[in-house]
Amino acid sequence: MTRKRRSFSPEFKQEAASLVLDQGYTIPQASVSLGVGESAIRRWVNQLAEEREGVTPKGKALTPEQRRIQELEARCKRLEQEKDILKKATALLMSDEMNRTR
Repeated sequence: MTRKRRSFSPEFKQEAASLVLDQGYTIPQASVSLGVGESAIRRWVNQLAEEREGVTPKGKALTPEQRRIQELEARCKRLEQEKDILKKATALLMSDEMNRTR
């Protein structure tokens, strides 16, 4: 029988990590009180500590500020790609136009 993988919201992860960082819980205490594995709590604590230092995580961010930064970075990347596509299309159309006028 396979076990279904549990998923947790970023808010839950932030609150769980906050128990350790802000409220003085140890990782094992937080793990038992929340019913979550110690390795998961440890990962969330490390991620939240990094996010508070201003490091944008590779995966889903825990803090609203870092989530906003990730959204803006993704939007910026998409706009850069669109700009590059338009540049290439313009160059192609211009070269085609130059060939027709000769």
